[in-house]
Amino acid sequence: MKKLFRLVLNLVPRPILIRLSYLVRPILAFFLKGNNFTDPIDNKGFKSFLPYGYGNQRNNVLSPSTLSLERHRLLWLYLKNETNFFTSPKKVLHFAPEQAFYKRFKKMANLDYVTTDLNSPLADVKADICNLPFKDNEFDVILCNHVLEHIPNDTKAMEELFRVLKVGGMGIFQIPQDLSRKTTFEDNSITDKKERAKIFGQYDHVRVYGRDYFNKLRSIGFKVDEVDYTSQFSEKEIERYCLAKGEIIPVVYK
Repeated sequence: MKKLFRLVLNLVPRPILIRLSYLVRPILAFFLKGNNFTDPIDNKGFKSFLPYGYGNQRNNVLSPSTLSLERHRLLWLYLKNETNFFTSPKKVLHFAPEQAFYKRFKKMANLDYVTTDLNSPLADVKADICNLPFKDNEFDVILCNHVLEHIPNDTKAMEELFRVLKVGGMGIFQIPQDLSRKTTFEDNSITDKKERAKIFGQYDHVRVYGRDYFNKLRSIGFKVDEVDYTSQFSEKEIERYCLAKGEIIPVVYK
């Protein structure tokens, strides 16, 4: 089953995968039910998680029930334990909404929840992140996770995120990041999809962010907290939730 899953993941376009997943998820969750690992988003247990990845495949990372990855589960735990996201009235803008969150956030009575993307079938508003159709200072919270690595002009995108976030508002802008790199790596001369997947982690990524990512956000005007939230959990909890130890959550404020 896992070999077939890898094949489908690498061959089927993402918008089609999103639609297919609604049919496949219950089947995967049933066959993988167990007690070794727990998805904290829905608290369901599994004997294993699924593999995921386009260039460098990672094993045991994709939850069969919510389709969450390590970063989604970490973000859920952070929002639940450290913020009032689930209880306080907020206007939220969510870029490229992840299935792990979409229906749950949509149903939350305290949220005025707006989703946006150019291609996702889950997006309410089809929009270019570099030219957003929203007013200045419109949103209390912006979730923009694993999006900026796809955007050639990420400076313009960050400026737009800053513009539409309210003064006092909060954003979470997770990205695939190589914390061993001091500076971000880009090379537009690499055009072969397989080579891009090998170097950048995915064929449609345009850079690998280094530790300078946080200072770039600061240069736009954001206050940035570099949150190592896995440090709040025991080794046993990190293993049980299948989190990426040491992953930094970039929490920004205006």
